[in-house]
Amino acid sequence: MKILNPFASLPDNLLTRALKEGISPLAFAGLFSLVSNLLYLALPLYTFQIYGRVLSSYSVPTLLVLTAGALVVFLISSVIDELRTRVLINYGIMLDQRVSSHVFAALFEERRGGAQSRSQALRDLDSFRQVLTGPVFAAVFDLPWMPLFIGILFVIDPLVGVLTLAGAAALFGLAMLQDKLSRPPLQQSNEAALKGYAFTEAGLRNSEVVRAMGMLEALGARWSTFRTQSIERGAWASQRTSVLSNATKFTRMAIQILVIGLGAYLVVTGEIHPALLFANMILASRALQPVERLVGAWDGVVNGGRAFDRLNALFNAYSIAPPSTSLPRPLGQLSIEGVSFAPPGAERYVLQGLNFKIEPGEMLGVIGPSGAGKSTLARLMVGVWRPNAGHVRLDGGDVFSWNRTEFGRHVGYLPQDTELFAGTIRDNIARFRPDVPDEAVVEAATMANVHPLILRLPKGYETELTDGGYVLSAGQRQRIGLARALLGDPRLLVLDEPNASLDAEGEEALMRAIDTMKSRGATIVVVSHKPNVFRSADKMLVLREGRMELFGPREAVMARFAQPSAVRPVEAGR
Repeated sequence: MKILNPFASLPDNLLTRALKEGISPLAFAGLFSLVSNLLYLALPLYTFQIYGRVLSSYSVPTLLVLTAGALVVFLISSVIDELRTRVLINYGIMLDQRVSSHVFAALFEERRGGAQSRSQALRDLDSFRQVLTGPVFAAVFDLPWMPLFIGILFVIDPLVGVLTLAGAAALFGLAMLQDKLSRPPLQQSNEAALKGYAFTEAGLRNSEVVRAMGMLEALGARWSTFRTQSIERGAWASQRTSVLSNATKFTRMAIQILVIGLGAYLVVTGEIHPALLFANMILASRALQPVERLVGAWDGVVNGGRAFDRLNALFNAYSIAPPSTSLPRPLGQLSIEGVSFAPPGAERYVLQGLNFKIEPGEMLGVIGPSGAGKSTLARLMVGVWRPNAGHVRLDGGDVFSWNRTEFGRHVGYLPQDTELFAGTIRDNIARFRPDVPDEAVVEAATMANVHPLILRLPKGYETELTDGGYVLSAGQRQRIGLARALLGDPRLLVLDEPNASLDAEGEEALMRAIDTMKSRGATIVVVSHKPNVFRSADKMLVLREGRMELFGPREAVMARFAQPSAVRPVEAGR
């Protein structure tokens, strides 16, 4: 028998495929809900029998048998409800296992494309999963059986059925009205709060600048505008929600009173048996129960829906890289073939028509004024971005299309802004790879001349780098970042302003490391505004406004710069 899939109409991506593939557990949850709702009918039958047989015959044995039977039925119902809960929890775990790693990867793909992605997508996944595994989703499974109870009420008396149906519609209508009135101000409040948090984080990252230049009061005033907007819009939404919540509460109580009153009226007029008064109350309460649970958790349902929409949009723009053939360890020939590039959203090319080649074991020095595109070229060389035109190739293989894990084992990269991750210094140098032996970590640290420094730290290589842990200077972070880049004897080493935060001793250690890697046959690209770091360079590239101004042997290029008419200021920059 083919199972009806409620997710069949969703667009095809990793998230929706995971939902569709999990339809079998959901079918079991639906089956459990059917049995549980049918067993619930034992309660109105029990009350009817108590009123109709026990109270009229005063038979204690009949009371005991009926009570024992009802308890057994509801014990079975409780077991079935527990099984349904476990099925939904396991379904959520399955979904998380299939999707969470791809959410993590998609965040980096989105960031690489220029978007300001944050970990919100991971929180969205948690929010959506909690909706799927929580009591709200269980109530969704009970909704299809609501007509069963309302239908029985119609059989008892059409007026009771109409009243219960009208009450359910009223509760749904109030929930929709609450969502319509509160969603816009809540969204505005959340956006303002996120801006305030981001603004605060930026201020904390630059706390020294804030304190040194007396910017705290001015920044506080700007932060206050975000805070005020968040509080005001949130309060406005809360006021609307409060009014409608109280109206919903009144509606629920009114329905219960009207059902009892109508049942009593029907008993008085002789329309129904007195025992059915209690059955009406129980069946009406059960019919409205899933609606009441959904209305009570409406904010969670709406937030889960928004989380799903954001996740769906994220996965619509993300696809898993297809399997690629493993390539041999490269020799290090780097080719730039007609490369032009513009970052997402840019109106013009940052790099235009670059063509050059570096042979294995050669070192290229890249210089140019601020904004010339030097750091952009470095990112293209290591496959962070894909050129809009042309190719960047390592031993003939496109660096962007290369399997990232395999490519990373052959490449060392030190960006202009060195960031280390929460973890030990060893973890950071080892790139968090569990297969890296201690000898390789120490060798990379020694080559970067940071080994003695690490040994002087409180716990050496096991020193934790966290917000509350040992604080490293900019120069120390850069030297550990250099050790991370040197790990595993890479064939291609790209260093962007590697001496920006180094003292004379650190700079000398950097140049010794470059000489060592060059002697091992590595291809090296160094971006810097300090000419002394290019002493071992074989070739030089001068960029200006994204174009190649000069390219050739170091002596010839530097000689051109030595001519007064050819000298132009060379500054650090991206």
